[in-house]
Amino acid sequence: MSDLTTVADLSTAAGTLVLAVATFSAVRASQRSARIAEQALLVGLRPVLAPTQEDDPAMTVSFGDQHVVTVAGGGAALDLEDGRFYFVVPLRNVGPGLAVLHAWRVSPRSSASSDRPPLGSLRRQQRDLYIPAGGIGFWQAALRDADDEMRAGIDDAYAAEQSLAVDLLYGDYEGGQRTITRFSLFPNDGRWLAGVVRHWRLDGADPRDAPGAG
Repeated sequence: MSDLTTVADLSTAAGTLVLAVATFSAVRASQRSARIAEQALLVGLRPVLAPTQEDDPAMTVSFGDQHVVTVAGGGAALDLEDGRFYFVVPLRNVGPGLAVLHAWRVSPRSSASSDRPPLGSLRRQQRDLYIPAGGIGFWQAALRDADDEMRAGIDDAYAAEQSLAVDLLYGDYEGGQRTITRFSLFPNDGRWLAGVVRHWRLDGADPRDAPGAG
């Protein structure tokens, strides 16, 4: 009788173990599926900014002090008027999600670190700027005060016709998937052009941090 009881207990324990393993596997599979679905959703919302192309239409952008800038497709603008700098970069959103611009920084390209700029060094946009998925828009900013700390080196670089680095912080319409893209502004044959230098992802793993990357 005791042997039958022992066998029954062992069978019950084995069945419980099998059930636990199956449940654990099902939970793991469910979690993995949820992560895949979440990642697919985020990819569908991710904005990626790049300069416009030469065949894109020109843009006319106005500032709060009535300064107006017109920029051709594929170009950029850097105006100096009455001691005030005005910047405009036409942008194309090559990602599938709406881009919302949050903050910016301008610096001489020669002094810009190759590392991701600290968030504290970027200045918040005073105007809401949105760029639709697959569409075009623009970034604009101004440096009006001569003693503005962000102007350090800008006057000299402009006078010497040297390149500038523009770092833009943006994300999706829910405030996630924040990215900093660095653009290079450089003079060329009497006009300013813009090019992408690097993208840094702030939310989620950066591909450059993956093992073996480099």
